[in-house]
Amino acid sequence: MAKPVILAVDDDPQVLRAVERDLRRNYAREYRVLRADSGHSALDTLEKVRERGDPVALMLVDQRMPRMSGVEFLEEARDMFPDAKRALLTAYADTDAAIRAINNRVLDYYLQKPWDPPEERLYPTLDDLLEDWQASYRPPFEGIRLVGHRWSPQSFVLRDFLGRNQVAYQWVDVRAGEESEGAPVGIELDGKKLPLVVLPDGTELEEPETLEVAESIGLSTQAEKPFYDVIIIGAGPAGLATAVYGASEGLRIVMIEREAPGGQAGTSSRIENYLGFPSGLSGADLARRGVTQAKRFGVEILTPQEVRGVRVEDPYRIVELSDGSELSCHALVITTGVSYRMLDAPGLERFTGAGVYYGASMSEARSCENEEIFIVGGANSAGQAAVYFAGFADKVTMLVRADSLGKSMSQYLVDQIEEIDNIEVRTNSTVAAVDGGDSLQTVTVENGNGEREQETLGGTSIFLFIGAEPRTDWLDGVIQRDARGYIPVGLDLMRDGKQPDGWKLDRDPYWLETSVPGIFASGDVVRGSTKRIAYGVGGGAIAVQLVHQYLSEV
Repeated sequence: MAKPVILAVDDDPQVLRAVERDLRRNYAREYRVLRADSGHSALDTLEKVRERGDPVALMLVDQRMPRMSGVEFLEEARDMFPDAKRALLTAYADTDAAIRAINNRVLDYYLQKPWDPPEERLYPTLDDLLEDWQASYRPPFEGIRLVGHRWSPQSFVLRDFLGRNQVAYQWVDVRAGEESEGAPVGIELDGKKLPLVVLPDGTELEEPETLEVAESIGLSTQAEKPFYDVIIIGAGPAGLATAVYGASEGLRIVMIEREAPGGQAGTSSRIENYLGFPSGLSGADLARRGVTQAKRFGVEILTPQEVRGVRVEDPYRIVELSDGSELSCHALVITTGVSYRMLDAPGLERFTGAGVYYGASMSEARSCENEEIFIVGGANSAGQAAVYFAGFADKVTMLVRADSLGKSMSQYLVDQIEEIDNIEVRTNSTVAAVDGGDSLQTVTVENGNGEREQETLGGTSIFLFIGAEPRTDWLDGVIQRDARGYIPVGLDLMRDGKQPDGWKLDRDPYWLETSVPGIFASGDVVRGSTKRIAYGVGGGAIAVQLVHQYLSEV
């Protein structure tokens, strides 16, 4: 297979030679470095690359070129290779043009000239862009194949599981296109139960559970040791931050995740207000980066694995896993976050996984091409999903209970939604019922403003973002929780200056410590938390400091 292409474009021969030299020095082993001295010649080069069927990973382009500027070239090149990463070389005076290009999705990043030394001012940025490109690049497929059909809830569960765990797979819908006439090439389906997972070595798993798939493809579901300094339950942003900061400081850590790293944030299609990522990133990208960092520092990540209970046998905290095994630790950090609340309306339960989805299932996005879909909710997660799905669906209808999007959504998302023609926002609206045959076909919308009128509309999918609730029943009888299941910590546990019932230490609880010494909580699961990724990441870092203080006492 041909190496992916990195294309450098600059009209200054001396600068172009320098760019090519630095690119070849660092990337020639894995990429083919090409160059062009103008936007027009670069388009000719890309056309030849496309004719050969070779992939383009990155375009590094000068902004100030005669006849065709760098941004103008990238606008045309984007149509030819939409998945390639695009970076601009600019002078200081061109930064406004670069920022506008980022906002218009033409550009991923810009670098200012000069870039010496490249080890500090060029390679780190390009490494990041190329790593992102590699994460989504799909070379000729030789991996896992998943055979099923779109409206099968079991198929959806497996697709969602593989996608969120960053496992590359090929989806074969036996009811779509050419595959509707028979079995996919190389797979015999007669008498076999779907969904069917075909592993690279030819092993076939009929109607498998996610745990069976996880074990078959090499995901870690069992811990390597019986004891750790710290056990983290939940692998969302707060959990990943705790793992990275803790392991980097020498703590032995295992992290347990019931579904997939990234948590609820990992399903976000686009996060644009997280510091340090001016062109935004997806929740899957953020999760992948966090997992890579954590593993680099030696963190064990068990997924899918679930904690069923916790008990305290001082100085140890012991967790019981769903398979009956146990792990012990000195300090326990709970970062299980929240889950989308189930909506109670006729038909929703019947079509869950067959047109009704909780959260933004990225695995379903391309399947919605040219269809009409619904997004229910008015917070950032709903807005991010609406913007993303609008790139595939013919029409996206947002159903918002409030009288405006601005009540609970960041202004940057409100502005984006207003500019997208195929998004319709219905305020004061809720889902009254859904109906269909084998899959969802209609959505009945109730207008809560005035006479509560109902209207039945056609649609193939509905994605629900209607608030969240913690999953903390497994902590019943161990630590204090409020009526909704959220965990009070630190000063929130104190009443009239008194420590919580059963508290055995002379000191008061630390800031993120629960009602049991040595058990901490961080992120969305904490009562009164701010539902922002940065809040969870910051809390994870602080939790490590508090864990160190606690460990110095035991």
